[in-house]
Amino acid sequence: MIESRTPSDPAPPPPGGVLWSLAGDVRMLLTLPSALTLQVAHPAVGAGVDEHSVFRTDPWGRGERSLRSLQLWVYGGEAAVEEGRRLRRLHRTIRGTDARGRGYHALTPANYAWVHATGYPVFAHSQKYLNRPLTEAQERRMYAEWLQVGRVLGIHDRDMPQTIEEFWPYYRKVLADEIATNTVVEELIAVDAKVPAPDRGPLPVRLLLRLLWPVLLPRIARFRRFVTIGFLPPDARAALGLEWTDAQERGLRRFGRVVRAVVPVLPERLRYLPLAREARARSRATGARPRRLRPTPV
Repeated sequence: MIESRTPSDPAPPPPGGVLWSLAGDVRMLLTLPSALTLQVAHPAVGAGVDEHSVFRTDPWGRGERSLRSLQLWVYGGEAAVEEGRRLRRLHRTIRGTDARGRGYHALTPANYAWVHATGYPVFAHSQKYLNRPLTEAQERRMYAEWLQVGRVLGIHDRDMPQTIEEFWPYYRKVLADEIATNTVVEELIAVDAKVPAPDRGPLPVRLLLRLLWPVLLPRIARFRRFVTIGFLPPDARAALGLEWTDAQERGLRRFGRVVRAVVPVLPERLRYLPLAREARARSRATGARPRRLRPTPV
């Protein structure tokens, strides 16, 4: 049951904002592996995922639940706050010892805030490939909206940099002091990962994928590694010791040009994820038309 929002509850990002325009676009799916990789590169977060997550045994279910949760933060309205409460309840019992021998708890402010923080640099960096580079005003607006998402998740303002000027030194300090590759990072970018065939979707599609999976999986794994490393900001790649060549960069730019040409002409039912489509339809019905980001020169 969803509790009604009270005046003191944080509000999700507004219709017509930067996140409203971008977070439900199918292109966002390509950036999620990079954000997840940067999250779990933190020793406490990586240990929590390694010891408590079902990403190995139920990767498709875990991915589906995570995607729905993320969409609720932006498009869920009153459900956004309840989703934030649910996530905090879910993480209360996640504790242990990280790879450096330090005790951790998932809801320790520094750990929980880092999971939230990673979305901003990955999302901002990927736009110059998949959409259009954000203007300075759009970057600032998106960061302000990302702070709103943090509040929905129950993170206090004192635990989040409050401006872009404060964010980048914080981000670089975490990269320098904490971030390192680990078992989970290596699994997320491995090309030989043992991922089961999808168990979601129409039965005929599932049966076909199961039949073709031995052929498809190696190609999917190579593509996943390519976009995961590619959409990591360069300083994050360096912190993780991940190689990225000039040839790979050219390939990512070519891929981005194709995506930028194809996705904007798709019908809305294909371009936007389900919760985003529903929210956009509700917004139009109430007269608050969603605004598109204006293209910026490249």
